[in-house]
Amino acid sequence: MTKKNALLVYPEFATSFWSFKFTLQYLGKKSSMPSLGLLTLANMFPKDYNLRLVDMNVRPLTDADLHWADLVCTSTMIVQRKSLAHVIARAKRAGKLVVAGGPHPTSYWEDIAEVDYFLLGEVEETFPRFLRDLEHGTATHLYVPREKPAMTQTPLPRYDLIPMRAYGSMLLQFSRGCPFDCEFCDITKLYGRVPRTKTNEQMLAEFSLLYDLGWRGSLFLVDDNFIGNRREALRLLRALIQHLCACARSLPASLTPAYSQAFFITTSCARPAPRDPANRP
Repeated sequence: MTKKNALLVYPEFATSFWSFKFTLQYLGKKSSMPSLGLLTLANMFPKDYNLRLVDMNVRPLTDADLHWADLVCTSTMIVQRKSLAHVIARAKRAGKLVVAGGPHPTSYWEDIAEVDYFLLGEVEETFPRFLRDLEHGTATHLYVPREKPAMTQTPLPRYDLIPMRAYGSMLLQFSRGCPFDCEFCDITKLYGRVPRTKTNEQMLAEFSLLYDLGWRGSLFLVDDNFIGNRREALRLLRALIQHLCACARSLPASLTPAYSQAFFITTSCARPAPRDPANRP
């Protein structure tokens, strides 16, 4: 059976303070973080797909990439909207099907032209259904999840699809949803008011995967709602401490200082902050 080619494209960020474009060059990096959404989506494809991920913040999208693809999947935030429009236009000129998802299309899909299929919100349930519909010729223009999925359904991200050395840090997602309603944040619109988290085993598997792939840089955990998820976050940190201790016991003496430092940092984070009697707990 002939395999299909899926091209995952992360459009370019507009230059701003948060793009860190001019700072990263001094670190020898091209982008601060990869597209965790596309990396996670990549592990939802069946085995009969070849995958290629192009992060336009790391390298340009080429005509050869588009010629190779049968399907072009994109994920964007609002700050990437202009680059997304260019990607869609190029893909349609090349005669390719375009799929759009992520925070920007979830909120503004009606304003985005020429996209064949929209996958709004969280896609653990809708993406496999979309691929089945696409295979049978019954795919619809819009896919919206029936309910918020449990994060235990979320697969390991395909970090192997990116040049990790090009990034300042790696992303891992621990939680979705937030009980607060801050006016500057769209988390509750995207993920709801009920926090959901991955299991300790899932998170340790992601830490181990990155380590096995050779990553030794910083890690950024999202969504960073450790206040709303403080109990789950403390459980994760304690599990990480136990894992570090187990690893340190099996390491050569020359490597234990690095694990001792990681243990100190982790235990410091895991200690509950002293309560201020003037404030509610």
